[in-house]
Amino acid sequence: MKRLPQEVRIVGGRWKRTRLAVADKPGLRPTPDRVRETLFNWLGQDLTGWRCLDAFAGSGALGLEGASRGAAHGLMVEQDPDLVTPLRKA
Repeated sequence: MKRLPQEVRIVGGRWKRTRLAVADKPGLRPTPDRVRETLFNWLGQDLTGWRCLDAFAGSGALGLEGASRGAAHGLMVEQDPDLVTPLRKA
C-alpha cells in the first residue's frame, strides 16, 4: 500500500515552497505537486483578480495555490468536519 504524503507544498506564487500539513485520513489524496504545477501552467502563473473554487478541498492545496498566485477570491468546499477546521486556519 502506497503511503500518503504528510505534507504538500505550494509550487508557485508568493507562497512558493510553503509546506501544508496533510491530515492522515483514509481516502484523502491531495493533488500532487506536479499535477497542480501542470494545471496552473495551463491557466497561467498570474491569477490576479480571478475567483478560485476548490470543490473537494481536503488539504486545501488547490485553493491555496490559486490564492498564492493572486486569485482575488477563493472558496474551498469540504464536507468532512475533521478537514474543515485546518482549512479555516489556513
